[in-house]
Amino acid sequence: MKNKVSFADYLLVLVFLFIITITLYPFLNVLAISFNDATDTIKNINFIIPRKFTLSNYKYVFRDSDFFKPFVISISRTIIGTLVGVVTTAMLAYTLSRRDFVFHKFFTMLFVVTMYVGGGLIPDYLLIMRTLHMGNNFLVYIIPGMIWVYNMILVRSYIDGLPMALQEAAKIDGANDFQIWYKIVQPLCTPVTATIALYYAVGQWNAFMDTYLYAQKLPTLQYKLYEIMNQATMKLDIHGTTNVTTAVTPMSIRMAVTIVATVPIVIVYPFLQKYFIGGMTLGSVKD
Repeated sequence: MKNKVSFADYLLVLVFLFIITITLYPFLNVLAISFNDATDTIKNINFIIPRKFTLSNYKYVFRDSDFFKPFVISISRTIIGTLVGVVTTAMLAYTLSRRDFVFHKFFTMLFVVTMYVGGGLIPDYLLIMRTLHMGNNFLVYIIPGMIWVYNMILVRSYIDGLPMALQEAAKIDGANDFQIWYKIVQPLCTPVTATIALYYAVGQWNAFMDTYLYAQKLPTLQYKLYEIMNQATMKLDIHGTTNVTTAVTPMSIRMAVTIVATVPIVIVYPFLQKYFIGGMTLGSVKD
């Protein structure tokens, strides 16, 4: 006997198609505009396939050959910043998850407060530039963003869900706290570790404001693209909305820059998606 398709099934399909459409359309639209002729885009921007394919927008973005240094700096800060952030966050989360640590609730509250109350831009600038003397220093990309409290809470919640018997057994066998964290707890935290690693990597890769404020002599790829976009906008606005010579517009440049900045993360994400979903789900079971 064949199962009949109910109205609810059709409705569910329509809902999923709607969600897929509103999710994919913005990205496809940006991608299409970045490859479309700028003068044609002015007529109508609502499309997902380039009507007049061109590489002029990307040629304008990459016309400056000085991309090697910013690219290396971005890759370096992403890799180093992610590794340092994951290790320090995991160690802090393990410490605060220990019930035998008398002040674990007090220090957890202090960290949570920083999520709602900040010192402000001026105190941060004075601390980094005058007190720590990290201006135009690569460490300015690593140390200030070493620990994100939200990531720490995810890892701590995940550790809270692990059986305490494992840690107690290791303690009886003579393992110290570092060995328990490194050999017992951390291997079990692979899903949530991959989750926060993706957060750190995306944050490090997309950051450009710290370069603007503290390290303009160490430009990242994002900062370089930000400069190109601003220069293009100012230059093209002076001569109207379109540069006839290169056939680009501020919008077409913005879309090309967006794709260049997004592609590396889009390539990496599928490899971490499995762990990302598992870490977000299991790491949020307990508060």
